[in-house]
Amino acid sequence: MESLLSVNGLQTAFDTESGRVVSVDDVSFHINSGETLAIVGESGSGKSVTALSIMRLLGKRGSIVKGSITFEGQDLAVVDERTMQHIRGNQISMVFQEPMTALNPVLTIGYQLTEVIMLHMSMSKKEARDLAIEMLGKVGLSNPKSLMKQFPFALSGGMRQRVMIAMALVCKPKLLIADEPTTALDVTVQAQIMRLMKQLCSEAGTAIMLITHDLGVVAEMADRVIVMYAGQVVESTDVFTLFESPRHPYTLGLMRSVPSIDEDQAELVSIPGSVPSSYEHIPGCRFYNRCPFAQEHCEKNVPPLFDTGAGHLSRCFEWKSLRHELGVGSHE
Repeated sequence: MESLLSVNGLQTAFDTESGRVVSVDDVSFHINSGETLAIVGESGSGKSVTALSIMRLLGKRGSIVKGSITFEGQDLAVVDERTMQHIRGNQISMVFQEPMTALNPVLTIGYQLTEVIMLHMSMSKKEARDLAIEMLGKVGLSNPKSLMKQFPFALSGGMRQRVMIAMALVCKPKLLIADEPTTALDVTVQAQIMRLMKQLCSEAGTAIMLITHDLGVVAEMADRVIVMYAGQVVESTDVFTLFESPRHPYTLGLMRSVPSIDEDQAELVSIPGSVPSSYEHIPGCRFYNRCPFAQEHCEKNVPPLFDTGAGHLSRCFEWKSLRHELGVGSHE
């Protein structure tokens, strides 16, 4: 089956006063129609820059240096801006982490939502207004007619995020990119928003690319997962395999740093150190200085993505050591 989106060898860089900084380096993955792919990693791993590369929203200083982003036969890395304007919002939509930065504070919710509809769906103002009201109701907002007259500042964080989801899904895009959409919300609202997004995308057959650092959200939402670290993909597999048998030390560290209600756990295990700066030149494995399984050869040699079986990819020379650590037999 041909993928809806296929990213191959993506390298994205930014020009700074100190020179060019590579934020995403040799990233490859695919998303099939209707599935949810989660991209996991801590701050600075390149998750959001990957999403912005797909949307071609990198600003004046950012650029795609290498690689391709194939969406329904078109390479988004090289198409002109007019083509991208048609694709954004219409075929690929994005929900951002903080809706107050995405919504215009001086325009009403109704104006902003109807503007999106009229731009992409060739509707009259009345048709667009009717659809906007219907969509606000679909995302669980009460009294949508009255809400159309409100400004963003008058809404709670959860309500604003529901408006953003309505705006992103009103044109029934084929792909929704959700960049940590619930980080600024409280826990109960987070769960409501994630369920709503999954439900609406399922009804429309929309694929989801979910960017998050929350492994609980990943377990509930994702079909497949890629783990990113320091601008690279370090592990890729289906969600069940990832939790049962992680094959990169960074993934294992992330899982051990999350509290469990099923086990007696005296204290959380943290990953020592921090993500290296994009300015640093690292000759070997980028996780070397934080890795409990590191060997001498890891410091100077760049690990490729090994296929450890059944398409489970790991960027680690010592991935077999993790199997022993987790008690997985060599017969697997």
